[in-house]
Amino acid sequence: MDDEILNKHPLDAGEVSIEQSLRPTLLNQYIGQSALKERLAIYIQAALEREEPLDHVLLYGPPGLGKTTLAMVIANELGVNIRMTTGPAIEKSGDLLALLNELTPGDVLFIDEIHRMPRAVEEMLYSAMEDFYVDIIVGEGQTARPVHFPLPPFTLIGATTRAGMLSQPLRDRFGIVEHMNYYNAAELTEIIQRSASIFATEIQPAGAFELARRSRGTPRVANRLLRRVRDFAAHEKQSLIDNQLVDYALQLLEIDTAGLDQIDHKILHTMIDYYQGGPVGVNTIAANIGEEVDTIESMYEPYLLQIGFLQRTPRGRVATQAAYEHLKIAFNREEN
Repeated sequence: MDDEILNKHPLDAGEVSIEQSLRPTLLNQYIGQSALKERLAIYIQAALEREEPLDHVLLYGPPGLGKTTLAMVIANELGVNIRMTTGPAIEKSGDLLALLNELTPGDVLFIDEIHRMPRAVEEMLYSAMEDFYVDIIVGEGQTARPVHFPLPPFTLIGATTRAGMLSQPLRDRFGIVEHMNYYNAAELTEIIQRSASIFATEIQPAGAFELARRSRGTPRVANRLLRRVRDFAAHEKQSLIDNQLVDYALQLLEIDTAGLDQIDHKILHTMIDYYQGGPVGVNTIAANIGEEVDTIESMYEPYLLQIGFLQRTPRGRVATQAAYEHLKIAFNREEN
């Protein structure tokens, strides 16, 4: 789902199985997003007490923060089944109808990358979400006739990294809209220690913290880096992962002390070396580094903005003084 599709380091089949085992199944097992979890617990309890489906939920935020996992947790807490798909996989109205037809009362339908659904499919969702029915046309030409297709009450959970690309009518039909935030180092340390336990890998608290602070505030990145550091530990015949091993491994992986990788460095160096730190348009940056604009905007910019290395202005992107200092470049940019 969003945790795999927008992953710039795709998981192989074995790692997908491991990734599934790392997922918590209940809210009290889910680390981080404390305020969001507290609100969801109230909404879920109220829905259960009323014996009604949970209101439709929209989860948005950068990739890798656990939107798919949280959708599965919500379904588990409700005690219902969950059907999972992605916006690009629903190419026509018939695809959506087939999914809706499989639902039983109270079930959860999870649509990742919901902003990428075709407009015709999106419009079909409106009546399904509000009144639990869809109207379809059966037959062709003179034999065509409308059919009113009732649906069982269900909960739609949509996830997106680009909330601004959702149409207003679709956004308005979600009763619960929640933004997922980056995780702090303490939360990621706890996630890494939990994952290491599942991997039967011993990691020192200092090693877990070093890995956490270089994981871009993102659980998926933290778990991926833990797997790679575990590989280095096996290669070095080291049974215990400490902060020295973490630092050694991440240096070889070209991930610096702020969690920036090669692409982050390319973005910042392009802006600083060729455009005096900006303002420079994202299309220009993408052309210079050979990446898609959407990739930069959805996977790299959010973290660079979060840590204060990048600013968006009406005239384009600007590298901040903090970015210069991190890259050890003299800050002498003149305002244009």
